[in-house]
Amino acid sequence: MRVHLLTLILMTGCGPLDQVGKAPDFSPLEGSHQHHAMYSSPMPEQADPNDPADASSLWTSNRSSLLGDRRAGHSGDILTVVIEINDSAQISNSSGRSRTGSQSMAIPSLFGIPQRLDQELPEGASMAEAVATDSNSTFSGNGSVARNEKLTLRVAATVVEELPNGVLRIEGQQEVRVNFELRELIVTGYVRPADVSRQNEITYDKIAGARISYGGRGQITDVQQPRYGQQITDILLPF
Repeated sequence: MRVHLLTLILMTGCGPLDQVGKAPDFSPLEGSHQHHAMYSSPMPEQADPNDPADASSLWTSNRSSLLGDRRAGHSGDILTVVIEINDSAQISNSSGRSRTGSQSMAIPSLFGIPQRLDQELPEGASMAEAVATDSNSTFSGNGSVARNEKLTLRVAATVVEELPNGVLRIEGQQEVRVNFELRELIVTGYVRPADVSRQNEITYDKIAGARISYGGRGQITDVQQPRYGQQITDILLPF
C-alpha cells in the first residue's frame, strides 16, 4: 500500500500538486511565434539606394521620419487590437400540434359468419362490431434563447507572419497576475495592412479568423471547475 501511495504521489508531482502554495507561472515567450518574429531579421525584397542626404531630409520614406507611416506592416511590428464586444440576441420559438382520430368497422351480417363466430367467442364478445379504434395525440414545444455579452479590452499584438498576398498574421498575448490568480488574454487572426488605422490600431471586427480568449487560471478558477473524476463521470454515465 505504501509503495502504491508513493508511486501515485510521484506521478502527480508534475501536475497541479507542484503548484501548491505557489502563484501560477506566466507562459514563456521564448519559442513562441512572437519571439521568433521579434528576433528574426527578414531579408529586404529590394535594396534601397543609400543616399547621404536621406538622413537629413524631412521627406524621406523612412518610417522614422516626420511624415513616415508608422503603422505595423512587417513581421515583428506591434499594433494595438481594440476589442469592444457588445452583443445581444433573443430568440423565442413556440410550436403546437394536435390530432384526434376515430375508426370503427362493423360486420352485422356476412353470410351468417359473424353469428357462427359469436358462438365460439367468449361470453360478451361479438363480431357485430369487429374493429373499433380511437387515438388522440397532443404536442406542444417552447424554446427561448437570451444572450447578452459585453467585453471591452485593448491588447498589443505582434505581426508574426507576412503572407504572400500581403495579409498579416497577428498574435497577441497578455497576462496579469493578481495574488494567486492569473488573467490571460489571447488574440490571433489575419488583418489587412489597409485596415490598420493611422493610430496603429485595428478593431476586432476587421480581423479575419479572429480567435479571442479571455480567461484565467489559479486557485479561484480551479475551485469553479468540477474535479477530473466528476467530468469523466458526466461524460461516461448515460443517465
